[in-house]
Amino acid sequence: MINCLIKTAQELKMIQGLPDAQDDGQIIWLEITAPTIDEATILRSHFGIEVAVQRNSVMETDDLLYLRTDLLRLTEGGTPQFGRINFILGEHWVATLSHHADFQPFNQVIARLRKKPRNHQNPRAVLRVLLRAANDMADNSLDHITDALECLSEHIFEISEGYSADGRELGVKDLLKIMRRLNEKEELISRCLEAQLSLARAVRYLSGEVDSLTHPELEELVNELAADVTGVKEHAYFEHEKVRYLQNAVTNILNIKQNQIVKIFTIITAVFLPPTLVGTFYGMNFSVMPELSWKYGFIYSMILTVAAALLPLIYIKRKGWLR
Repeated sequence: MINCLIKTAQELKMIQGLPDAQDDGQIIWLEITAPTIDEATILRSHFGIEVAVQRNSVMETDDLLYLRTDLLRLTEGGTPQFGRINFILGEHWVATLSHHADFQPFNQVIARLRKKPRNHQNPRAVLRVLLRAANDMADNSLDHITDALECLSEHIFEISEGYSADGRELGVKDLLKIMRRLNEKEELISRCLEAQLSLARAVRYLSGEVDSLTHPELEELVNELAADVTGVKEHAYFEHEKVRYLQNAVTNILNIKQNQIVKIFTIITAVFLPPTLVGTFYGMNFSVMPELSWKYGFIYSMILTVAAALLPLIYIKRKGWLR
């Protein structure tokens, strides 16, 4: 599918299909999504665009500049979605190429282009708006991830306390669920960092295409965009460090809980080992066992067994090992 945005003296209008050859000079933005073989032929003949999958992140020809960029956006359901977009900059137009029909991240950009005339004064200005939209999508996605991390942080604190707000007991199983979710967030942020690095590279190449003498205002806007992209990238680095901190916190809590379990079994073993030893003595088959003929021999053996259990328990408690 190919959508063409046409610049006239008054407005931008979106039409379906390609314009006639005499309108080529008016084209500002070509939005290309999963082009068919026939559409690829038209793009090659009309504009010199090659729609084959671009292997290099940057490719230049005599007339065109290809910039491959990974983008992150939120779907309507709030799910992060990654996709790859090729920005193609010509002398009189700019194109965005996506090979996936379900990835169309620039649906709302037309409204932003219409707001100010400077947004569509030339193809480089349009490309700046598209790159800003991509940066805003990444920023919104990071905000969504930040909110999710805050919820996970609160849940981790509840698990460290041992009980949830509704009084449910929390344990190792809940920690493992948290760890899986943190791993998912770490992967999202890592991919977001990769997307911001490719976006920053595209902005640098756009800056090199802007003539500071003829378009000083556009140059200032591109420099502002570069600073914003860097800011979102630093935000992603911060959130990545936060995820690593939470992962370490979960690992430490998990180790503490496992140590507590091992400690409990160790104490139980230490308490019941002496009574077991006493019982072993009385289970031996000897002909001479004086306690068997005593009047209170059974009570004596029971007291000895209980004392053998209490003495290690008292020692362990005095050492503070029950804390």
